[in-house]
Amino acid sequence: MPKNYRVNDQITAQAVLVVDDEGNQLGELTTDKALEMATEKGLDLVEVAPSANPPVCRLLNYGKFRYEATRKEREARKASKTKSNNSVREVRMKTRIGVHDREAKTRLVKRLLTEGSKVRVSVMFRGREVQHPQIGMALLKNVAEDLQEDALLEKAPSFEGRFLAMILAPSPSLKKNKNNREPESAKT
Repeated sequence: MPKNYRVNDQITAQAVLVVDDEGNQLGELTTDKALEMATEKGLDLVEVAPSANPPVCRLLNYGKFRYEATRKEREARKASKTKSNNSVREVRMKTRIGVHDREAKTRLVKRLLTEGSKVRVSVMFRGREVQHPQIGMALLKNVAEDLQEDALLEKAPSFEGRFLAMILAPSPSLKKNKNNREPESAKT
């Protein structure tokens, strides 16, 4: 909800700086004169900057002003939610993963990339498996090759404790394809 503004008779200042509905400054007027001008035009006198000296008031339709302010706030909230959705997601594998399971994980990574998220693909080493990092490197290399068209390698494979991890970002061509795709209902 937008902040509450003083409107018409709620304005307590003796003199105010008036701005009309088109953004033109009308100068410093008494509050009574500004209210009279607002009623003649069928608009409201709204105090937009009460801390200024003298306070700044605008001639505008207050209902429309509040509606647009709440709409902008709602859109800003919606935009911030979508930005937070673009976090880094993680898909973990073990060194002894089967071919079919690796393909399933690769499809999952591709789906996350099409949603617009970055994906950390990590291979977990258990016990003595750490002595054979080439197995994990080969696994990540296969995943990267499978997703060559859909992903950009943002961070090359590197060890982080017992994990060998790489970060993939959605490629620009993937985003274009996502925007160009027709909805399922439009095809029939």
